[in-house]
Amino acid sequence: MVRIGFCLVLQLFLTAYAQAGAAPPVRDPEYCFTDLTGDYTRFFDRTATLGESERVAAFKSDVIPLFADFYGKARFPDRTEEQFGARIARSFAEFAAIREQYTRIATAFQSMLNPALDKFRRTFPDMRALPPVYLLHSLGEMDGGTRELGGRVVLIFGADVMARAHDFVDEEPFLDHELFHVYHQRYFPGCEEVWCGLWSEGLAVYVARQMNPQSSDSQLLLTQPEPIRAEVDAHLGDSVCAARKLLYSKQASDMEALFSFKRLSANIPPRAGYYIGFLAAKQAAKTRPLAELAHLSPAQVRPVLEQALDALATCR
Repeated sequence: MVRIGFCLVLQLFLTAYAQAGAAPPVRDPEYCFTDLTGDYTRFFDRTATLGESERVAAFKSDVIPLFADFYGKARFPDRTEEQFGARIARSFAEFAAIREQYTRIATAFQSMLNPALDKFRRTFPDMRALPPVYLLHSLGEMDGGTRELGGRVVLIFGADVMARAHDFVDEEPFLDHELFHVYHQRYFPGCEEVWCGLWSEGLAVYVARQMNPQSSDSQLLLTQPEPIRAEVDAHLGDSVCAARKLLYSKQASDMEALFSFKRLSANIPPRAGYYIGFLAAKQAAKTRPLAELAHLSPAQVRPVLEQALDALATCR
């Protein structure tokens, strides 16, 4: 259900405090939460007898308007209508296999997020109010992360990808990772170069591990699409130096090789940047407390990251 009334009242409340020049009081849950998972399930059941093209057309008319800024084709200008429709149709074909887990996540989500947010604020007491939070079927796009949509930043959790990729029940390390990104953006807005992703993602993994010392590599998302730690550790010098060489690259292919499912080389696994960044953050934490690392500006991060990588491997 879309809680429009609550969201509107909350926004007016926060705006009033901002106009008065005062920080709003932080109480939980004080975020605007929209759950669209049930809308997808109900649509899926209601249209089960339709042919694929009819079903895709119905999705466009019935579901996309619920969150057009996210679902709409305007976000994908390079895709044809056929490609856009195929993405929607693929979600139908894959839903039966994840439905049980998807429903479990949807039902339990706020009971997981709210305690995680409480705990996160005990570690980072200057955490501000969350942006609007959406739980939905992401059509395979994401398990969690922020997006700038319609001129505002929102925090989105994809119950479908969580159901497919999270082979664990305890979601707290994952939630801590995503909450840290929201928190970190206040101090580190990021950039399009590789070093920004290496720092922001690596530090988020490090924070999740520090807040959950018993977390597994799976919970830290270091096993997707294959185990990352063992392969990087086995070729640590090559992995670190390859990332070091690309630090200031803006090439999409370099970002995808380090943070997506492409490979940088035969010896460096997909998404290796998350673990290499984690190792760099762990190295930097030897001389700086966690709060200081989280508050470093981009100008301060660059030498810290370079020094951490240099300590991990000697590169030509």
